Amino acid sequence: MSAPATSPTRTAPGGLPLIGHGLQLARNPLPFISSLREHGPVVRIRIGPAPAYVVTDPALTRKVLVTDAAHYAKGGKIIDALRVFFGDGLATIADGDAHLRNRRLMQPMFNKAHIADRGDAMIEQVSAMVGAWPEGRPRDVYEDMNEVTLAAFLVALFGADLPEHLEGEFTSLMPQIMKGTIRQTILPPWVTRLPLPANRAHAQRVARLRALIDQAIDHRASRVRGASPDAATAASAAGCPHAAVGREQQTGLFDTLLTADDPLTRQQLQDEAITLLTGAIETTGTTLAWTLYEISRHPQVERRLREELTTVCADRPLRHDDLEHLPYARQVLQEAIRKYGPAWLVTRTATRDIDLGGHLVPQGADVVWSPYLHQHDPAVFARPASFDPDRWTAANVSATRGSFLAFGDGRRKCIGENFAWAELQIILATVLRTWPSFALTSRPPRPQAVVTVKPDRLTMEFRGQPSATRQTSDTPAPATAPEPGKDTRPPTASAG
Repeated sequence: MSAPATSPTRTAPGGLPLIGHGLQLARNPLPFISSLREHGPVVRIRIGPAPAYVVTDPALTRKVLVTDAAHYAKGGKIIDALRVFFGDGLATIADGDAHLRNRRLMQPMFNKAHIADRGDAMIEQVSAMVGAWPEGRPRDVYEDMNEVTLAAFLVALFGADLPEHLEGEFTSLMPQIMKGTIRQTILPPWVTRLPLPANRAHAQRVARLRALIDQAIDHRASRVRGASPDAATAASAAGCPHAAVGREQQTGLFDTLLTADDPLTRQQLQDEAITLLTGAIETTGTTLAWTLYEISRHPQVERRLREELTTVCADRPLRHDDLEHLPYARQVLQEAIRKYGPAWLVTRTATRDIDLGGHLVPQGADVVWSPYLHQHDPAVFARPASFDPDRWTAANVSATRGSFLAFGDGRRKCIGENFAWAELQIILATVLRTWPSFALTSRPPRPQAVVTVKPDRLTMEFRGQPSATRQTSDTPAPATAPEPGKDTRPPTASAG
């Protein structure tokens, strides 16, 4: 029996009949979610007609994710919408034995040694793509980063010999699918079930994505079945160690699932592949786009990054084992993640009536927590709109640990965190090593809250012949970036 609530739960102002606070979430999501902090540690909003409880206190969010996680199941309106195309992937599957079994099965894919085996193949893929950009032409950096992160992840997931047409279709489909998904989280459920053109198009894209995943799985499975377990040993014994290395780099993380003693069904393999690919595009690509933007605004940050790379790599190519020696690069990336996301809104479902910090949350209600809100809390992060990588030095990081929630926390924490850090560092280092200079060619981008917090428009041009280092001017950086959250209406907000 839960303890009686001791504090009234305030309802956020501005709700409308039928749609509740859906219009504010659609038109001004980041300012709206940030404003809830002033209304208390738990604030009631309505998403459509249904109430939801937003947790603004990081200590209470930890209760939801860690200490009392058994009472807050993976679910809610956003998770239900994501299940339309994730299925029961690791990010969306309900708590219970199936989740534990799948997580244990996939955990070896993401240990550091397994990732390191694929690291140099990823570097080769990224270097080829980044080096092929034409000099001096404005480029859509958000699209570029999505393409590069997806290509690198496909190499790691399915091996280096995946047919090119699959990669191209993945890249074109995923952004449209994510837009359709956020549309489904904002609109009332009955609208998303109507035979509207937007609903039919979304269903068709999801079906096509699953067909592509099937092709990728079949391709990888044929390689696994055709591989000789003694091939690498035979190549090495024949005096051809490079052949053994090359064959190792053709393998993929997905082989772990295809060769498991207790294998997943085809449907489960599809669900997990889609879940992993979505994370590769929407989170990693978005983070890198914002990182390059912030570097272009802060010459002293760029200078320190290039000096660190020169110290570690000198004139030779980047190697995977260099990543652990690039601490400042990781600080820069972590600050971009803090400032811009990746996810801005996550939901759980209360499994019973429960007292959350003195506020009664009824059984079945959505409980909402926001990494963006916590990571912009001025009580934890001084000048939260500023870009300051030195927040993440060893001396400073302990004070902010409970409010940095980009990868979640507790038993549902992102399984791919180690991989994400490796991929982020590989791509950032490769761009810096390949291009001696780059500059913004569009107006400063505005943060746009869709599933991640993405830039609405971001173009840059890259100049100079490839080189290892470049000294930059000592021009002081602006004290703050434009306040995130202005003009953030997502492209799906007006959809029917």
